[in-house]
Amino acid sequence: MKHVLRLGTKYKEFLIYGVSMALVLLLLKVMEAHFIVFNYRLDFFIGAIAIVFTVLGVWLALKLVKPKFVTQIVEKEVYIDSHERPEIDQKEITELGISKRELDVLNLMAQGLSNDEIAGKLFISLNTVKTHSSNIFVKLNVKRRTQAVEKAKRLKIIN
Repeated sequence: MKHVLRLGTKYKEFLIYGVSMALVLLLLKVMEAHFIVFNYRLDFFIGAIAIVFTVLGVWLALKLVKPKFVTQIVEKEVYIDSHERPEIDQKEITELGISKRELDVLNLMAQGLSNDEIAGKLFISLNTVKTHSSNIFVKLNVKRRTQAVEKAKRLKIIN
């Protein structure tokens, strides 16, 4: 330790000179960066805008080029004896816990009415129709109106 202290005192002028030169170089670099930023700030601004619009363009292009799913409508014919309409299974309705109003909404869905039309026919709000629809989907364990109608017909909940 004493040796290091002696070395520091022996070369004290060199250390001060080296540190002062490093500080001067640092000051010059800061001034150079300051000069570049102020003289070329318009270029930096234009470059930043170019980068933003490039990223936006790439994102938009990916959204537009992304393949969209094609919806296919499949119609199935169901033959029912005209003399014999299937009986509605009240036991199944009770087991699933479907209310009278939900059953009304389900029947109107089966007729192909929209939520607005169902709300108008039943004299209820659109939000109430959506709530009943959601409850029907949960109780029948389906995700779409068409699935709900198909499953309800299969379970003989609706005609």
